[in-house]
Amino acid sequence: MPAPAGRRQRIRQATLEEIHAAARKLLVEQGSAAVTISAVAREVGMSGPALYHYFAGHDELVGAVTAGFLRELTTAMERARDDLADRPLDDRVLAVCRAMRGWATAHPAEFGWIFARPIAAPNRRPESARHQAALRFEGVLLDLTVELWRTRPFPAPDPADLPASLREQVAAYSAGIDGRLPPGAAHVFLSCWIRLYGLLCMEVLHQLDFAYTDLEPVYEEHLHDLAATLGLTYLAAD
Repeated sequence: MPAPAGRRQRIRQATLEEIHAAARKLLVEQGSAAVTISAVAREVGMSGPALYHYFAGHDELVGAVTAGFLRELTTAMERARDDLADRPLDDRVLAVCRAMRGWATAHPAEFGWIFARPIAAPNRRPESARHQAALRFEGVLLDLTVELWRTRPFPAPDPADLPASLREQVAAYSAGIDGRLPPGAAHVFLSCWIRLYGLLCMEVLHQLDFAYTDLEPVYEEHLHDLAATLGLTYLAAD
């Protein structure tokens, strides 16, 4: 007798979680190149062809693993935000930024997998799990910035003063977020978070080891600058 639908779904979900764990193990222990269909299948004790019952190919596997890591990172940031729900917005923004670095430094292979490698084109489809996870991640920082803009607008450039190409791009981004930030404010938002992402990627990839053995104070310096840009009160971490 076939297994009931609910039981089949639970079995499938458990297998997907096992596949994700296997991919993570290969990534952490051997690097991203080791995460292949065949290698993941061996880790979970199935044949390569059997894995195609769960993922159409390597690109889809990559997208699913990336989505899983993004959801973990986002959950850590949301938890930091929600733990300070009764505190000023300034504290919540800084806490989210610190939570992002905390997760990145605790999971360097996973953070590198998300941000320091190209994402295959199929995973940029709006309906893909990776795309949806990325929107949720973006939303944590975006929502806080929109709240700040609506309550205490920060200085933003006149789009007319921006180079034409940049003006067009930030206008398109503003339209893509339904105008929740006008183009000038969107430019400030993107500039701030690009600095943080960029520094974290350099830290995780050990690109600054020639100069620094501890990048926390450098990151805090960036947070201090971000707070000044957005008109936030900077408080050092506890």
